[in-house]
Amino acid sequence: MPTATTIILGIDPGVATTGYAFILEQTNCQEILDFGIITTSAKQPFPERLKYIHVSLTKLIKKFKPNIIAVEQLYFCKNVKTALLVGQARGVILLTAILNKLPLYEFTPLQVKQAVCGYGRAEKSQVQNMVKILLNLKKIPKPDDAADALAIALTYLHSKNFLAKIK
Repeated sequence: MPTATTIILGIDPGVATTGYAFILEQTNCQEILDFGIITTSAKQPFPERLKYIHVSLTKLIKKFKPNIIAVEQLYFCKNVKTALLVGQARGVILLTAILNKLPLYEFTPLQVKQAVCGYGRAEKSQVQNMVKILLNLKKIPKPDDAADALAIALTYLHSKNFLAKIK
């Protein structure tokens, strides 16, 4: 009997640092294919930073060929300027998903914490520790943005049956 395989790309959006993670799911078994960060320099013009995020993400998509992209939604931010910049990076990420004809799912930080820890107000350290446990890792993945991307991909995996019902 053939096994269904899905590759999920989890993304934690940012301008300076965008976290990404590829998780392969095969018959309820998850395996990390890759995770890391895309970084841009504040010395670059802002449009060039956005272009770099797009180009880097496109290369990763072509390499790992995900079936699904899960992205963290923007949350309330005290710094309006930061929120606007991250929002623009998110826009580039969403456009990259659309241009690659990939289904896109968005999750709030509360949903990620709920899916990974079972508690929507969990601390960042709790989420990171649960990512380590759920993916059977020896240590908490670093950097934080990559660990967050893993949590976002796991959120899709933990939510997919529910998402399929409401589509």
